[in-house]
Amino acid sequence: MPAIFSKLDKIRPIYDWTYKIVLVICKLLLIADICITSFSVLGRYVPFIPDPSWSEEVVLTLMSYMAVLSAALAIRRGAHIRMTAFDAYLPRKVLQALDLLADVCVMVLGIIMLVYGWNYTTTLGSRGTYVSMPWLSRFWMYFPIPLAGVAMIIFEIERLYNDIKSFFVKEGEQ
Repeated sequence: MPAIFSKLDKIRPIYDWTYKIVLVICKLLLIADICITSFSVLGRYVPFIPDPSWSEEVVLTLMSYMAVLSAALAIRRGAHIRMTAFDAYLPRKVLQALDLLADVCVMVLGIIMLVYGWNYTTTLGSRGTYVSMPWLSRFWMYFPIPLAGVAMIIFEIERLYNDIKSFFVKEGEQ
């Protein structure tokens, strides 16, 4: 194995650490979603529990964070839906090149999400407020897009590295 790959493999714990942090954030968001939804439902049917007017907007915002962050997590695991019907018929190098091309395209999407998402979040998103919480900026409603862009870029850097490494290192040498 070329020496550069053994040196670059030492930063893998940083990707593992980032993955675990994003996963914990997703779990906390899910717990908050469940708690707020349960409280809201109880508030509708139990007379002495108040039904907060803000619950629906907060739950939807938390869901949008979970959706895009969990999609970024799926990038690292390679768990996205893929077309693999022809993989058995293509030469290994062609398959590796197609994986590299797909990961470059996803990286470009992550950069677009970061740049345009941040622009939209800080301009239009920061001008409005939530209907049920006029003191809270809609910035937080649109912020999941650039945040997911950052997570996608981080995980795509690792995927691209692994794609490039696969051209130089055989399966058993890793």
